[in-house]
Amino acid sequence: MNEYWDKRYRAEGRIWGESPSLTAEHALELFQLNNVWKVLVPGSGYGRNTRLFSKSGIDVTGIEISPIACKMAQESDPNTRVYNASILDMSFLSEIYDGIYCFNVLHLFREEDRKLFIKQCIDRVKNNGLMFFTVFSEKEESCGRSREVEKNTFESKAGRPVHYFTDGDLREHFKDIEILETGIMEDPEDHGEGPHTHILRYICVKVNLK
Repeated sequence: MNEYWDKRYRAEGRIWGESPSLTAEHALELFQLNNVWKVLVPGSGYGRNTRLFSKSGIDVTGIEISPIACKMAQESDPNTRVYNASILDMSFLSEIYDGIYCFNVLHLFREEDRKLFIKQCIDRVKNNGLMFFTVFSEKEESCGRSREVEKNTFESKAGRPVHYFTDGDLREHFKDIEILETGIMEDPEDHGEGPHTHILRYICVKVNLK
């Protein structure tokens, strides 16, 4: 997976531009309302979302698998600490965080690794901390247009599965945690294929295990 992302960042640079996702702005509002001031961002990319948080006074740590993206992030968002590592093993982190923001990463794994990743995140958040995830929804135009490798998981490029979430599916992934909010958000992008809009699902949960 790191080879795939290194190749993209090398060829396309700041793929999604400089502006943060609209979902990051919504997550920031929820974090501020709930006194979340220390945030982990798994899959932090080149810093377009972490910069929004760090400029708002939040202590931000990112994890990114692509060394190229890490270098870009250090240049664009020097206030965020970024580790070049896999988010499927975050045991190297010694700190516990108030919250997690994760943009469009969870859907890039098959079922077993999705469960592992969520468990890794839970282990890094304090009791009553918040986690905010965004994922591709089943309303995405690309849903179902390539080889299905698992239920609702399609592989349009070798080694890069994409899982498309319904609301029920997303809730099922977080069924053991208190769900505060779910919804759909249209997120516009323009990265070489012309302007288009992703239809994302998001979920905000409180880590207070039942």
